[in-house]
Amino acid sequence: MKTRFDAHAANPEAYQTMLKLEGFIQQSGLDRKLYELIKIRASQINGCAFCLNMHTIDARKLGETEQRLYLLGAWREAECYTEAERAVLALTEAVTRIADGGVPQAIYDDVMRHYDEKTFFTLLMAINTINCWNRIAISTGMFAKAE
Repeated sequence: MKTRFDAHAANPEAYQTMLKLEGFIQQSGLDRKLYELIKIRASQINGCAFCLNMHTIDARKLGETEQRLYLLGAWREAECYTEAERAVLALTEAVTRIADGGVPQAIYDDVMRHYDEKTFFTLLMAINTINCWNRIAISTGMFAKAE
């Protein structure tokens, strides 16, 4: 596999815009472990090996367990996620697959049982940010390197 081109080198201003968005989310107060779960789940759906590799490593550094990482693709059948995490994972899937039916009212209502509107919007920005990173990585040919 070969990288098509370096997005940062090709357009530093555009790349910096993405980093600013990432920085906003990092400073928003959103739980870092939850943000890594969002990143991993969206990256699983989008098939972004580069981001999956990066964010599973980052999640482990934050203390995320192997079990929760292994079961993330089947979170509905796994008891190791909280109700709030399940609501966010459902939102992550709905937004990532937005063309498949939007964000159903039941998902919105479930997220709002756990979070306020400000946090809901931050969650949307987090989900959209990783989806954008996935699309950049896949389109430019970034790939996970074997260790």
